[in-house]
Amino acid sequence: MKNLQGKVLFLDRSDINTDEIIPAKYLTESTKIALKPYCLEDLILEGFDPKKDIDGKSVIVTRANFGCGSSREHAPWVLECNGINLVVAENFARIFRQNMFNCGMAAISLSSAEIDEIFKTFSGSETDCCADIEAKTLTFSNGKDTKVYPFEASAFDLELVRAGGWVDYADQKY
Repeated sequence: MKNLQGKVLFLDRSDINTDEIIPAKYLTESTKIALKPYCLEDLILEGFDPKKDIDGKSVIVTRANFGCGSSREHAPWVLECNGINLVVAENFARIFRQNMFNCGMAAISLSSAEIDEIFKTFSGSETDCCADIEAKTLTFSNGKDTKVYPFEASAFDLELVRAGGWVDYADQKY
């Protein structure tokens, strides 16, 4: 199972699309790892610098409709290459969300009110997040505040996470 915990990168915007996650001009790269330096390169967000802000982060917390746009797997791949295996948002583009689970990563939805609370409580401070797949909870902590949020995910999606992705799941089951 991939690591589903670590430092949080807060991206306070809705509708972050796959072209902002990984610009289309890099889709000709022949390996996943070649995508790494271009993660979130085209994301326009005040105060965000992808060259400085991604390093050392393992979790993204953002707003609604994350991963909208094209259906390519490159968007989860570039996150994975940068050590980001968990994205928490109000909701996701359907194909992006499933591509995350198919890669053994997690795309967890929380309510708008919960996302607002996370931003108000934790954004602007060094925050850690840990996903407990068995308990279906996310725990956020910044040394001052700690909050736990239950989440829903299908049993199959959680099996994909435990297995490390669809290919590993198929190897184990078939």
